[in-house]
Amino acid sequence: MLVVVTALVVVGLPPGASADLGAAVHELLDVGRTAVPRADCGPGSAPEAGLQGDVPAADRDSGRSTQGYRCNLSMVGGYAGRGGGITSTSYEHCAYLGTLFPGTLLGEHPGVQVLDVSDPANPRLTATLAEPAMLAGTWESLKVNTTRELLVGTGVPVGLGAGYLSVYDISDCARPRLLNPGFGSNLALPLPITTHEGGFSPDGRTYWASGLVPGFLSAIDLVDPANPRVIWQGLTGIEAHGLGVSPDGNRLYLSALGGFTVLDVSAVQRRDPNPFVPHLGRTFWTDGWATQHSVPVTYAGVAHLFTVDEGGSGGVKLLDVSDDSAPRITARIKLEINLPDNIDANIGSGMGGSLFSYESHYCAADRPANPTALACGWVSSGIRVFDVRDPGAIREIAYFNPPARTGRNLELWNSPHALASIIGIPLLGAPAVLRAMAEGVFDPAQALTSRAGDVAFGDLSTDWCMSPPEWRGEQLYVTCADNGFMVLRFDNGVYTAPADQQSTVGS
Repeated sequence: MLVVVTALVVVGLPPGASADLGAAVHELLDVGRTAVPRADCGPGSAPEAGLQGDVPAADRDSGRSTQGYRCNLSMVGGYAGRGGGITSTSYEHCAYLGTLFPGTLLGEHPGVQVLDVSDPANPRLTATLAEPAMLAGTWESLKVNTTRELLVGTGVPVGLGAGYLSVYDISDCARPRLLNPGFGSNLALPLPITTHEGGFSPDGRTYWASGLVPGFLSAIDLVDPANPRVIWQGLTGIEAHGLGVSPDGNRLYLSALGGFTVLDVSAVQRRDPNPFVPHLGRTFWTDGWATQHSVPVTYAGVAHLFTVDEGGSGGVKLLDVSDDSAPRITARIKLEINLPDNIDANIGSGMGGSLFSYESHYCAADRPANPTALACGWVSSGIRVFDVRDPGAIREIAYFNPPARTGRNLELWNSPHALASIIGIPLLGAPAVLRAMAEGVFDPAQALTSRAGDVAFGDLSTDWCMSPPEWRGEQLYVTCADNGFMVLRFDNGVYTAPADQQSTVGS
């Protein structure tokens, strides 16, 4: 099926679909070497004992990590199920758990699970979405648009998918209604797209599907959500990962390798016939790689991005993007465990935890204009929350690293962590290790812990928190791979929700 659909894509490109590959290239070669200040943990906390963000080898071996760590965040309720997929999403008082193929087929509720969180202490399952795209694994494509009250997911069996996309009306959030029974949802009627990740334009009229390699991107018109249709496609480079779209829908920030490409998608936004999509600039860096997605925000009216790297301990960068061709880093967010001087300790405790260790993945700002806080899924470091009111003085205010579900791999059919733990080596950190070695700051003695030999069949001694934490007043809706869906509450007065709070993921 993948070969057939890829052929459809190649022969079915709309006229004028290819993107302009000529653009200014901007390189950022400096490396962040300072962590944000630690949170001041108040009463009721069970804080980390070592480096900020670390789950030490001793805690993993002793079972201490099965109790979790918390600082100014506590759990109200949750729904673990068989795991939370790679990324999940939410709308109003409901949550939608992403799926992982083939594990989703093995559980008692195959497909995307819909949770009613009206009672945050007791989320309950109300529906299961079992269209082909939902059963094939939604990877990082399951997204909500609040303006149109739409939920979209694409089918991604293993890294790269093709052909299938389902659109749901979630005006009754606990009971989504399929809108496109034909193209995209009918097995015999695939769309000519490749997928890995995706996201909406803010107005909900366009869903952008990125197909990873070879940098293939598709714009899918959802003006009539019952009839999704491809209106633009193009090759954007050698790799297309996650994205962020500007509030007016005219700029798309497409993650690629280490950095991102700025695309002028205004012609698609206007629905010009045969739209032309020029590249306005490319920004690359060596401090982190596998750039995940971007969250467009403004500070005092100036366009900025929070851009997240899922590999190489790059953490989160805040960039001024008022000049498309020359973005400028204005702040970096790293934990102590991400610093070059601590990469040896990072590897020492992360062995046996599988491909990822202490990497950022998806973030959400609490409002798009002058955000006051940013919450991120930081994989094995759990959920991390930062005060970002002053870009020059970003600090951590809270974290929640959920209890490890050690030894329960076979129960967690829908957890990418459980599945990937057949590999024990944190390979996503390899570039950071090589840099530390080249700089002479990697101490093999720090890396050779009791876990050094755990190169396969990991023990789930942490969780993987990859989904964007979504803001709900002074609570967060979060989903982690092993623990599934959780509602967290801020404690000790560390966060006050602004009156115009609007959870902002960027896509």
